[in-house]
Amino acid sequence: MKHGWTWLCPMLLLFTSLAWAEYETDIPIDFTLEQLGGGDVSLSNFRSEWVVVNYWATWCAPCRKEIPELSELHMERKDITVLGLAYEELDDEDFFAFLEDFDVTYPILKVDVFEPPEPFGAPKVLPTTIILDPQGKAVKGFLGPVTRQAIEDYVDSAGQ
Repeated sequence: MKHGWTWLCPMLLLFTSLAWAEYETDIPIDFTLEQLGGGDVSLSNFRSEWVVVNYWATWCAPCRKEIPELSELHMERKDITVLGLAYEELDDEDFFAFLEDFDVTYPILKVDVFEPPEPFGAPKVLPTTIILDPQGKAVKGFLGPVTRQAIEDYVDSAGQ
Protein backbone atom coordinates (compact mmCIF):
# COMPACT_ATOMS: atom_id res chain seq x y z
CA MET A 1 0.00 0.00 0.00
CA LYS A 2 2.84 2.37 0.85
CA HIS A 3 4.30 2.02 -2.64
CA GLY A 4 0.92 2.84 -4.20
CA TRP A 5 0.85 6.24 -2.48
CA THR A 6 4.44 6.87 -3.54
CA TRP A 7 3.37 6.45 -7.17
CA LEU A 8 -0.03 8.15 -6.90
CA CYS A 9 1.09 11.47 -5.35
CA PRO A 10 3.51 12.44 -8.17
CA MET A 11 0.88 11.47 -10.77
CA LEU A 12 -1.73 13.69 -9.10
CA LEU A 13 0.73 16.60 -9.01
CA LEU A 14 1.52 16.12 -12.70
CA PHE A 15 -2.17 15.96 -13.64
CA THR A 16 -2.99 19.05 -11.58
CA SER A 17 -0.15 21.09 -13.08
CA LEU A 18 -1.19 20.06 -16.61
CA ALA A 19 -4.81 21.02 -15.90
CA TRP A 20 -3.74 24.46 -14.65
CA ALA A 21 -1.49 24.97 -17.66
CA GLU A 22 -4.29 24.30 -20.14
CA TYR A 23 -6.05 27.48 -19.03
CA GLU A 24 -3.03 29.69 -19.72
CA THR A 25 -2.80 31.42 -23.12
CA ASP A 26 -0.20 33.37 -25.07
CA ILE A 27 -2.78 35.53 -26.84
CA PRO A 28 -5.60 37.69 -25.48
CA ILE A 29 -8.90 35.92 -24.90
CA ASP A 30 -12.20 37.33 -26.05
CA PHE A 31 -15.69 35.96 -26.00
CA THR A 32 -19.12 37.45 -25.47
CA LEU A 33 -21.81 36.02 -23.22
CA GLU A 34 -25.31 37.11 -22.27
CA GLN A 35 -25.53 38.72 -18.85
CA LEU A 36 -28.16 37.58 -16.39
CA GLY A 37 -31.09 39.95 -16.89
CA GLY A 38 -30.10 40.85 -20.46
CA GLY A 39 -27.35 42.44 -22.47
CA ASP A 40 -24.04 41.07 -23.64
CA VAL A 41 -20.65 41.29 -21.96
CA SER A 42 -17.33 40.80 -23.78
CA LEU A 43 -14.01 40.10 -22.12
CA SER A 44 -12.40 42.73 -24.34
CA ASN A 45 -14.48 45.39 -22.51
CA PHE A 46 -12.14 44.91 -19.54
CA ARG A 47 -8.72 45.38 -21.15
CA SER A 48 -6.34 47.24 -18.85
CA GLU A 49 -7.87 45.47 -15.81
CA TRP A 50 -7.23 42.11 -14.22
CA VAL A 51 -10.25 39.87 -14.87
CA VAL A 52 -11.27 36.98 -12.64
CA VAL A 53 -13.44 34.52 -14.57
CA ASN A 54 -15.23 32.22 -12.13
CA TYR A 55 -17.17 29.19 -13.40
CA TRP A 56 -19.85 28.25 -10.85
CA ALA A 57 -23.29 26.65 -10.44
CA THR A 58 -26.13 27.07 -7.95
CA TRP A 59 -25.88 23.43 -6.79
CA CYS A 60 -22.13 23.73 -6.05
CA ALA A 61 -21.49 24.31 -2.32
CA PRO A 62 -17.87 25.53 -2.74
CA CYS A 63 -19.08 27.91 -5.47
CA ARG A 64 -21.65 29.42 -3.12
CA LYS A 65 -19.00 29.79 -0.43
CA GLU A 66 -16.80 31.84 -2.79
CA ILE A 67 -19.49 34.40 -3.70
CA PRO A 68 -19.03 36.77 -0.70
CA GLU A 69 -15.25 36.99 -1.10
CA LEU A 70 -15.48 37.43 -4.86
CA SER A 71 -18.09 40.17 -4.36
CA GLU A 72 -15.82 42.00 -1.90
CA LEU A 73 -12.87 41.65 -4.27
CA HIS A 74 -14.91 43.05 -7.16
CA MET A 75 -16.14 46.02 -5.10
CA GLU A 76 -12.91 46.90 -3.28
CA ARG A 77 -10.24 46.45 -5.96
CA LYS A 78 -10.66 48.89 -8.83
CA ASP A 79 -7.97 47.07 -10.84
CA ILE A 80 -9.82 43.72 -10.70
CA THR A 81 -13.14 42.78 -12.32
CA VAL A 82 -14.87 39.55 -11.37
CA LEU A 83 -17.15 37.83 -13.87
CA GLY A 84 -19.27 34.90 -12.70
CA LEU A 85 -19.89 32.33 -15.44
CA ALA A 86 -23.02 30.39 -14.49
CA TYR A 87 -22.41 26.89 -15.82
CA GLU A 88 -25.90 25.39 -15.82
CA GLU A 89 -29.18 25.63 -17.64
CA LEU A 90 -31.58 27.76 -15.57
CA ASP A 91 -34.11 30.45 -16.41
CA ASP A 92 -33.26 33.99 -15.35
CA GLU A 93 -35.97 33.98 -12.69
CA ASP A 94 -34.47 30.83 -11.11
CA PHE A 95 -31.04 32.49 -11.03
CA PHE A 96 -32.51 35.65 -9.52
CA ALA A 97 -34.34 33.59 -6.88
CA PHE A 98 -31.10 31.81 -5.98
CA LEU A 99 -29.13 35.07 -5.83
CA GLU A 100 -31.62 36.68 -3.40
CA ASP A 101 -29.67 34.97 -0.61
CA PHE A 102 -26.36 36.42 -1.82
CA ASP A 103 -25.13 39.97 -2.24
CA VAL A 104 -23.47 39.46 -5.62
CA THR A 105 -21.75 42.64 -6.81
CA TYR A 106 -20.25 41.33 -10.05
CA PRO A 107 -21.86 40.48 -13.41
CA ILE A 108 -23.24 36.97 -13.82
CA LEU A 109 -22.87 35.66 -17.36
CA LYS A 110 -24.81 32.69 -18.68
CA VAL A 111 -22.81 29.87 -20.25
CA ASP A 112 -24.36 27.53 -22.79
CA VAL A 113 -23.26 24.19 -21.32
CA PHE A 114 -23.40 22.63 -24.80
CA GLU A 115 -21.20 25.35 -26.32
CA PRO A 116 -19.03 26.81 -23.56
CA PRO A 117 -16.73 29.69 -24.50
CA GLU A 118 -13.41 28.93 -26.12
CA PRO A 119 -10.58 28.53 -25.47
CA PHE A 120 -11.59 27.26 -22.01
CA GLY A 121 -14.51 25.05 -22.94
CA ALA A 122 -16.26 23.11 -20.20
CA PRO A 123 -14.65 23.40 -16.76
CA LYS A 124 -13.06 20.21 -15.40
CA VAL A 125 -14.41 20.94 -11.90
CA LEU A 126 -16.59 23.54 -10.26
CA PRO A 127 -15.64 26.04 -9.21
CA THR A 128 -12.91 26.88 -11.70
CA THR A 129 -11.33 30.33 -11.64
CA ILE A 130 -9.13 31.80 -14.36
CA ILE A 131 -7.22 35.05 -14.07
CA LEU A 132 -6.70 37.20 -17.15
CA ASP A 133 -3.96 39.84 -17.12
CA PRO A 134 -4.66 43.44 -18.22
CA GLN A 135 -3.81 42.48 -21.82
CA GLY A 136 -6.46 39.77 -21.76
CA LYS A 137 -4.18 36.71 -21.59
CA ALA A 138 -5.13 33.87 -19.26
CA VAL A 139 -2.23 33.67 -16.83
CA LYS A 140 -3.44 31.56 -13.89
CA GLY A 141 -6.05 28.89 -13.26
CA PHE A 142 -7.44 27.61 -9.98
CA LEU A 143 -9.27 24.28 -9.98
CA GLY A 144 -11.66 24.02 -7.04
CA PRO A 145 -12.28 26.65 -4.39
CA VAL A 146 -10.14 29.78 -4.32
CA THR A 147 -9.89 32.58 -1.79
CA ARG A 148 -9.78 36.29 -2.32
CA GLN A 149 -6.34 36.27 -0.70
CA ALA A 150 -4.98 33.75 -3.22
CA ILE A 151 -6.25 35.86 -6.12
CA GLU A 152 -4.86 39.09 -4.66
CA ASP A 153 -1.52 37.47 -3.85
CA TYR A 154 -1.20 36.31 -7.46
CA VAL A 155 -2.28 39.62 -9.01
CA ASP A 156 -0.08 41.69 -6.68
CA SER A 157 3.00 39.51 -7.28
CA ALA A 158 2.47 39.38 -11.07
CA GLY A 159 1.85 43.11 -11.29
CA GLN A 160 5.28 43.96 -9.89
